[in-house]
Amino acid sequence: MKINFFGFALASLLALSACKTNHTQTVAKANIKEVVTSSDVTLVDVRIPEQYAAGTAKNAINIPLAEIQNNIETLKGKKVVVFCNKGVQADQAMDILKKNGVEAYDGTSWKNVKGIQDEANKK
Repeated sequence: MKINFFGFALASLLALSACKTNHTQTVAKANIKEVVTSSDVTLVDVRIPEQYAAGTAKNAINIPLAEIQNNIETLKGKKVVVFCNKGVQADQAMDILKKNGVEAYDGTSWKNVKGIQDEANKK
């Protein structure tokens, strides 16, 4: 039993060390509240038009996830916050935007972004 445990521990250690990378980059996590409320931000709701029409954050534009790739050029050079219902589509949009050089931030859900806006307006 000791040999099996030792073997398992050694295999686990080797597997974990194999996953390490030598080049880790430290990226400061942006304060999403500051980004959402900044005057130069473009808020992008990536849900389908029917969901967008039912409610979204103030001043948000609708670019459905399926159309994000076709709108890269219009978003380049802008600070973009993407969001959807629960964050799944926003994560996918983030990947596409970042791979194409767009400064993108994850607002997660439209209710989160709207809540940040509402909180800022109370101050």
